[in-house]
Amino acid sequence: MMEEENPIKKYLFDYLKKNENIIQHLLSKQKYSEIIEKAVLDCYDAITKENKHENIGTFATGLLHFLLTNVLINSQRKINVKGVEIDIVIPDATTLEKDPKKTLVIHIAKINDLKQIEQKIKDIQGIQPEKKNIWLVTAENISIQNQRYTVNKSNNTFSKIIYDIAQFVNVHGESKFKILRI
Repeated sequence: MMEEENPIKKYLFDYLKKNENIIQHLLSKQKYSEIIEKAVLDCYDAITKENKHENIGTFATGLLHFLLTNVLINSQRKINVKGVEIDIVIPDATTLEKDPKKTLVIHIAKINDLKQIEQKIKDIQGIQPEKKNIWLVTAENISIQNQRYTVNKSNNTFSKIIYDIAQFVNVHGESKFKILRI
């Protein structure tokens, strides 16, 4: 039985394909923030007509995965570690278990319920004790202690996430060479 394609993922991938030339140009110039800003501005209204938080979460997950792949940052997406669902782990679950200080866990919230988000962060802390290495992506700015990124047209801090991830990898990664010039 074939799984039905998610309309937000389809919209994002259609957008990426339609803008492939400009995106490749920006990738070659390492202008990741511009790629994210343009995608959010161009897609936001269409994807937030209904199910805003869920759709923004799906959009952010897809865009982030696309960029991590193109920037060649090791990551795993949508995995389960000791019963905890993780959206993105950098570099991987094995490193998370061996050395949490060198591992970044990104939770992309598809809801706007602060109590549920706080519970999810608490669950993640059960496998990632380094609280500063648990980052959060949301559709709206919320009051929470973790480093967070907001995906919206007026306050799009999400556009900085690739540089912040690259900086984390360059500082904490095991590679002797720099992933990105930051």
